[in-house]
Amino acid sequence: WFHAPHKVHLLLVDLDPEPESRVEGGGQAGPPSGRGHGDLSRLRSSSLEIKEKEIREKGSEILREQLDAAKKELKLKDKECERLSQVRNQLEQELEELTASLFEEAHKMVHEANVKQAAAEKQLKEAQGKIDVLQAEVTALKALVLTSTPSSPNRQLHPQLQSSGTRGAYKHVGGHIRNKSASGAFPSSLGKPEPSSVSVQPVAKEDREMDSVLYAEFLMWKENPSLERSSAFLSRIYREDIGPCLSFTRSELSQLVQSAVENNSLTVEPVAMSALPMVKASAIECGGPKKCALSGMSRLCRHRIKLGDKGSYYYISPSSRARITAVCNFFTYIRYIQQGLVRHDAEQMFWEVMRLRREMTVAKLGFYLTDEG
Repeated sequence: WFHAPHKVHLLLVDLDPEPESRVEGGGQAGPPSGRGHGDLSRLRSSSLEIKEKEIREKGSEILREQLDAAKKELKLKDKECERLSQVRNQLEQELEELTASLFEEAHKMVHEANVKQAAAEKQLKEAQGKIDVLQAEVTALKALVLTSTPSSPNRQLHPQLQSSGTRGAYKHVGGHIRNKSASGAFPSSLGKPEPSSVSVQPVAKEDREMDSVLYAEFLMWKENPSLERSSAFLSRIYREDIGPCLSFTRSELSQLVQSAVENNSLTVEPVAMSALPMVKASAIECGGPKKCALSGMSRLCRHRIKLGDKGSYYYISPSSRARITAVCNFFTYIRYIQQGLVRHDAEQMFWEVMRLRREMTVAKLGFYLTDEG
């Protein structure tokens, strides 16, 4: 609409009357007639109206197109706003659910952490109590081992050196329980015979000389002490001492006894001789007070053994007990060496091992001591 006057102006300029025509010879033509001038004015007015109408129609069409485009764009924006609003509502709902879930999970984790902390504190207290007990036991074992040498052995560690009046009723050495009955006990080592009341014999002084091969094997084992038979040191002792010492008539039971000694799970306890043997529901007793379960020989059995956690008890004779005890003493000492509880030089340790080997040999040959109560 605002372009129309400009176009009308152009049309007016184009429709201005032409200048007066000149006639030949330099004269001017005369003015047009009045009728011709009126027709020209009507033509101009009609042309202006037509042009103005066309311009209006064209402007209206353009505006309608722009309006339709604006409406379409507005509808698209409304749809986009609606979609974004739905997305926002969905996100808000998910956020609320996630917040609630996280809060619940955090509460659950805190509860579990409190329970675990309480359990850990309880286990810590129990572990500290066990550590205190173990430290006390280690201190006691060190006190026993550190005061024992081949020349002056500890009498508590080696009960066979004690007199019959000073021995306790119960002894425990290196995990192998050895109890003394009321009627007497049978030590595992061979002591000096009592002098005869009839004739007095001179006392010979015992001397010793180190075997270089045995000492070399011991030193090699001592560098990395273990209870495996693969070393030359233990392989020889198993072959020459432990195997023969624990070889009884009942071979299957002998193997079980040797395994229990190696695992430190053998128990030796006295038998009350005043009461007759009774078969308990939780234990099956093999042999009897007058028959050794290992040798099968009829002997007075004052002790019986138990292998680990099994419910079976086996009666053993004094000789069998001495052989088992000798092997237990040997394993106890090498375990002390393995655990670092023996603070002596290698030579002292070697001679103590040789003494324990001699005990096994003597017991294997059938010699043992008795205490007369």
